[in-house]
Formats: sequence, structure tokens, C-alpha cells
Amino acid sequence: MHPWRRLRQAAPPSPLVIDGSVVAALLVLFVIQLQTALIPGQRPTTWLTWLLALAMTVPFLAHREHPLLVAAVVLSALVCYSVRHYGPYPGVNAFVLVFGVSLHAERRQSLPVLVAALAGLSVAVYTQPAGVATASTWFSTFLFTLVAALVGENLRHRRARWAALEERAGFLEMEREERARRAVTEERLRIARELHDVVAHSMSVIAVQSGVGHHVLDTQPEEARRALAAIETTSRSALTEMRRLLGVLRQDGESRAALTPSPGLADLPFLLEQVRKAGLDVTLTETGVAAELSGPVDLTTYRIVQEALTNILKHGGPSAEVRITHSPTELYVEVLDEGRLVDVPAAASAADTGHGLIGMRERVAVFGGRIVAGARPGGGFRVAVHLPLTSVRP
Repeated sequence: MHPWRRLRQAAPPSPLVIDGSVVAALLVLFVIQLQTALIPGQRPTTWLTWLLALAMTVPFLAHREHPLLVAAVVLSALVCYSVRHYGPYPGVNAFVLVFGVSLHAERRQSLPVLVAALAGLSVAVYTQPAGVATASTWFSTFLFTLVAALVGENLRHRRARWAALEERAGFLEMEREERARRAVTEERLRIARELHDVVAHSMSVIAVQSGVGHHVLDTQPEEARRALAAIETTSRSALTEMRRLLGVLRQDGESRAALTPSPGLADLPFLLEQVRKAGLDVTLTETGVAAELSGPVDLTTYRIVQEALTNILKHGGPSAEVRITHSPTELYVEVLDEGRLVDVPAAASAADTGHGLIGMRERVAVFGGRIVAGARPGGGFRVAVHLPLTSVRP
């Protein structure tokens, strides 16, 4: 941590310590001044001198809580001290009082104290012996009093501004941390969706193929081999995508390691081939002129088709149809199936996470699109997605 930052974060001295130090300094100064030679007309030091000296300095300890009362005591003692013609002239005590009240009290309290101090100091100067009070004494007394008030007022405003700035900085820091937490949560949700899409689809294909292989292992060895080959291909593909996701998570922001590109519409034929090997007869129909899609939209479209086919593979069948319609402003994706398979192996319904539709809705919501998913009147299931292209930023 920077040393200046550590200094700012260090706990400041307590007000009592600060005010006590000021009182001690004033008393020391008073004692030093009393050692000077007296001017003709001034009285020597007595017990009353020390009592008035204490009355002009010690009450400063309470000026933060009771500024008006402290000012009354200090200025009364100052006037008594001056009327008795004790030396030397103790104007410093009044200057410090005016400064402290202006610094720590509101203007409705500091202004009366300033007026009272000017009045008390005027009386004190007026009652000084001949030759002590001159025109320069009057001028310097009034000038120092006003300067003390102005400096205290200015510092009070600066402290208030600093407090407001620190409060605002604290609020902005909290807001930044909240944004960071939201970003982490959103990133976790994105990764969870990616993992769900990869794992759920691959495990569903593997479950179906392993069930088929188990049923035909003794009667149809060739069919069992094809099922094992499909399991191998699907598992390798899943591992590749898992490595891609882990590679993204391990990147340090500056590193740009060569990773397998995210899947998109161009990879649909391979996806459909995987599904066909799993036993689902699926067809793809594309209409319209395909526009160049941004990476996020391309990936989202692929994942929606993948998740819809995975759900059909687990719960529907025996055939499905994927329809993709391109337009300049929108991409329309529809996935249909005809209903549940009669002879689906029991393993086909295993490992259903139940988050497929939720993940699809979240993906579509990112781009301001619409999704409709539900049972078809004649049987089967339908997923229809509208992805706007004009509002999507690559």
C-alpha cells in the first residue's frame, strides 16, 4: 500500500487530545509572557492573574459542544484581566477561540462568537494603560480576529467538502463492487449455460447409444459397434468443447491462446449427424438469404437447436425438423418433433438437468428476442425463437 494512503487511513487523534494540546500550548505561552518586564501602568502577577489565565484557556476543551458558553467565559475573563491591567495583553486566547468555534461550529454560532470577541477585545484594548494601546494595536487586533474567523470558516467548508467527496467515493466503490459481483454472477450463469448445453447434449446421445448397444449387443453386433462409434465421437466432441471452455476460463486477459472456435450455424450438419446416429431422424430446412451473424448470435442459435434436439432425443421422437428462416432484420429458428418414441430405451431419459428451457430463455433475452416453447396440438413439442439482428452488437 502507498505510504500516503496508509497515512490517510490511520486513525486521527481524538478531539480531546487536540484541544488538550492547544490548551497546554496556550498555558505555556502565557507563562512565558508573564516572565517579561512590566510596562508602567501594569500590575504584577497575583493568584487572580493565574485564575483568570486558567479561565481564558481551559474552557477551550469544551468549545466543540458548547461554543457560546465557552465564549462567554473566556471573553469575560479577558475583559476582567484587561480591566485589572495585568500584563501582558492576552489577545492570542481570543484569536484561538474564534478560530476553533469557526472551525467546529455552524455559522449561526460562530458569527455571534466573532461579534462578541470583537467587542470584548475592543474593551480589552481600550482599558490598557497609556502607551500600550495604539492605533496599530487596534488594527492588528481586529485584523487577526477576522483572519482567525475566516480561516476557520474556510477550513470547515473544506472539511465538509472532503467528507462529501469521501462519502461519494465510498458509494462509488460500493457500486463498483456491486457491478463486479453482478458481472461475476452473469459470467457464471453464461458458463453454466455453456456447460449445460455441452454436457446435456453429449450425455443424452451417449445414454441413448449405450442403451441401444446394450439391447442389441448379443443379437446385432454390427449395430452395437455403430452405437459404440457414436459414443466415441460424441465423447471426443464433448471433450473438445470442454477444453475450449476451460481454455477461456484460464485466459489472463492478455493471452490469446489458440482455442477451438465457438460452434455456430456452420456446425449444424455435424450436430444433426450426431443426433441421427443416436436414433432421431432429423431434417434441416433453411430459407432466405443468410446474413453475416455476430459470434454471440451464431453461438446462441447453435445452442438453441442443440438443446431443443437434446430434449427431443430424451423425451420425443421418432423424427424432428429444424427450420431456419433468414431475413435482414431477424433470424427465426423453429424445432419441431412428432411425439414420444414408443420403444425408447430407458437410458434415454436419464440425466435430465431440467434447465434446458431456462437456458434458452436466458440466451434469447440477452438479445431482446422472443421464444415460444410448448406442446403441439397434434402431439409433439415446438420451440420457436425470434432473434432480432438490427439491435445486436457484435
